[in-house]
Amino acid sequence: MHNVMERETASVEQARNSLEFQVLRMQNDLKKIAKKWDVLGVEQTKDDHLTIVYKLENKHQCKIMLNDCSTSFQGIWDFSIDAIYDSNDSIFIGDIRGPANMGYGSICIRYLKELAKDQNIPYIKGDIAPRDWDHVNRLVHFYEKHHFSVQLDNESKSGSIVWNG
Repeated sequence: MHNVMERETASVEQARNSLEFQVLRMQNDLKKIAKKWDVLGVEQTKDDHLTIVYKLENKHQCKIMLNDCSTSFQGIWDFSIDAIYDSNDSIFIGDIRGPANMGYGSICIRYLKELAKDQNIPYIKGDIAPRDWDHVNRLVHFYEKHHFSVQLDNESKSGSIVWNG
C-alpha cells in the first residue's frame, strides 16, 4: 500500500512538472508565433500536451497550424491543414500534414470549421486521392468523427469529403 501511494505521488509530481515546463515553453513560443502569424488559441491534446493553434490567411487561402509545446518552436509547425477558398460557399482542403493519432488533426479541423462559420462559408470540401489509399480507413474515421460526409470509389481509389456547417 505504501509503495502504491509513493508511485502515485511520483506520477502526479511528474505530470505537474511536465505541465509547468509546457506552460513556460508556451509563453516563450507564443511570443515568437504571434510576431508572424495570427494566434487562434491554446488547446490540450488527448495526451495532455499543450498546443498553440495559429493561422496564415489571405483572400485566396488559409493555413491552420499547430505547435506542440512539449518541444521547442523552431519556426515551423508540427501540424497543418492547407486550404483554399474555393468559392463564396466552400473551403477546399488541399493537404493535411503532420503526425497521425496525436489529436492534432481534430484540433485543427475544429478551428477550420470555426473559421468557415465565422465567414458564413457553409461547406468544407476535399478529395481523397490514390496516395491516401494506404490509410483510407483512418481518414474515413477521422472525417466521419468530425461530421463530414465521405464518398469513396474503391475502383479508382479516390473519394470526396463534404462538411455542411
